[in-house]
Amino acid sequence: MILRGAPALSAFRHSKLLEQLKQKVSAVSGLYAEFAHFADVTDVLTREEQQVLDRLLKYGPSVPVQEPSGRLFLVLPRFGTISPWSSKASDIARNCGLSKVQRIERGIAFYVEGQFSDVEAQAIADSLHDRMTQLVLGDHEQAAGLFSHAQPKPLTAVDILGGGRAALEKANVEL
Repeated sequence: MILRGAPALSAFRHSKLLEQLKQKVSAVSGLYAEFAHFADVTDVLTREEQQVLDRLLKYGPSVPVQEPSGRLFLVLPRFGTISPWSSKASDIARNCGLSKVQRIERGIAFYVEGQFSDVEAQAIADSLHDRMTQLVLGDHEQAAGLFSHAQPKPLTAVDILGGGRAALEKANVEL
């Protein structure tokens, strides 16, 4: 389930980020950013449950939401991680009686206007996220991976003292 949120940037931050993007890619002509919420639910929510969830996800200053245009850069926590925001929001949802909501996660949908190449788009994406903790997608549907449940691999030990650098390089390739 995908729910649009409020604008994600203050006027100051919006202006600053737009200027940074224009310095990297001169073809950038506009920017809009809003929060995007993703809910992992066990069953379809009733109308009342949907209203409670909608109210929970309306926070921050009251700013009119605009209809986005431009190329989407959806910044999310890396797949396989749970953000601190998600932990707290999911707890709050359960405490509000939303037992069908297993987890809520938040990202930022950046819409960048202008004509730019794939190389320039990559430069824009690099400016919008922290590659250590976040990823960038080009489509809301790709966000389904947020809630995938992979089986952890068993712990593997590498004998660096006995095998040296070769053992470490071998483990790097095999694991």
